[in-house]
Amino acid sequence: MRVGLLTREFPPAVYGGAGVHVGHLVPALRELVDVDVHCFAEPGIPAPAGARAHSAPPLPDGANAALTTLGVDLSMAAELERCDVLHSHTWYANMAGHIGGLLHGRPHVVTAHSLEPLRPWKAEQLGGGYRLSSWVERTAYEAADAVVAVSHGMRRDVLAAYPAIDPERVHVVHNGIDTEFYRPGSDRPDDAREALTGNGVDPDRPLVVFVGRITRQKGLRHLVAAAHAIDPAAQIVLCAGAPDTPDIAAETERAVAELSEARSGVVWIQRMLKTTEVRQLLSAATVFVCPSVYEPLGIVNLEAMACGTAVVASDVGGIPEVVADGETGLLAHYDAGDIAAFETALAERVNALVGDPERAARMGERGRERAVAQFAWAEMARRTVEVYRAVA
Repeated sequence: MRVGLLTREFPPAVYGGAGVHVGHLVPALRELVDVDVHCFAEPGIPAPAGARAHSAPPLPDGANAALTTLGVDLSMAAELERCDVLHSHTWYANMAGHIGGLLHGRPHVVTAHSLEPLRPWKAEQLGGGYRLSSWVERTAYEAADAVVAVSHGMRRDVLAAYPAIDPERVHVVHNGIDTEFYRPGSDRPDDAREALTGNGVDPDRPLVVFVGRITRQKGLRHLVAAAHAIDPAAQIVLCAGAPDTPDIAAETERAVAELSEARSGVVWIQRMLKTTEVRQLLSAATVFVCPSVYEPLGIVNLEAMACGTAVVASDVGGIPEVVADGETGLLAHYDAGDIAAFETALAERVNALVGDPERAARMGERGRERAVAQFAWAEMARRTVEVYRAVA
């Protein structure tokens, strides 16, 4: 079997969870089937090894970026004839799979990493392109031979957003985690300390760490608000960059400045960190915080758990399927109608673990065990191939 895997992101051009997912899934799939990867060419980034990078045809200056996406999708679709199954990831590549399936008579599988109807704030970033991305997603999902949801929570969201889809076509295959790479500590302790001190972090103070993009989805503003009530002995380390819009960037700058005036130990790292730096920060953290308001699964929680770190997270989407409340971390209930209660709950749960480092360490150990036992990429690849065989 030859699979045409269609994605915007592929290493080294990875900026989000879907790119992380694809980057790890492909090598595991290639142990089982042949895989042709088709991805977007990214300016200034070398062409990825083991993949065909596509560019859009020239468009008029000022054209909406969503049109460029469709141009890339057409280039992908033209080159899929030799594939037996097409598998697209995110709306950026969904239309390549849909059109490629129609053109070449091939079954199309979609992996649902997120849903446009549940991300209305994307209209701030994409303008009219959000209406186009929403149309692309709906069209591809409703026509797909199978939909892979990355959590049971995501499966429920898919069926609620697109009731025309037959529930029997929606399968759950969780994200995995590379527990060989994401692990506690470092090969060289001096390197781990350097990753902290080199980024302005005091390794001798308790660390409360956030890693994510500056977008409404990730809930960074709620953590910054909650941090006013977090134990002042702890440092608040925000590994956050790539804001969706100038307005969100300015809003975040104001909020972090106010927090820094109110308490010490606020460290904001805005550059894109190397994965080795992320691993070392996660390993050193007392608590990792994921305050997302929407999260189909949340790979970053798995990364923290694999590093042996306790997690405090919102209870949205697939997060409760990853973070075992009271065992590997603590969950805070998110209610869009009572944001103050959510922010209070975040601070209370962080303080509970900062104030009891032994409990936090035990949760981190159980989180590592859970990540290794239940979220291996080899198993996720096997289950994905089962979906391929069902539609081929």
